Amino acid sequence: MDILNAMLLGLIQGLTEFLPISSSAHVQIFEQLLPLGAITKPQLTAFIATIQLGTEAAVLLYFWRDIVAI
Repeated sequence: MDILNAMLLGLIQGLTEFLPISSSAHVQIFEQLLPLGAITKPQLTAFIATIQLGTEAAVLLYFWRDIVAI
């Protein structure tokens, strides 16, 4: 998977993370629909886990002041 495809899947993850739908499923669906090259299931799982961590880090950064205040 090249950097552009990774960015596209990351964007899909970010846009669907806070909707009441599965962001991970959307990433898997788009991975199947788009010609991303040969990516194995373990690689896709690792990629999804990594972008999930990125999402959590973004939420913590955004709400850091509120978290500290609590």
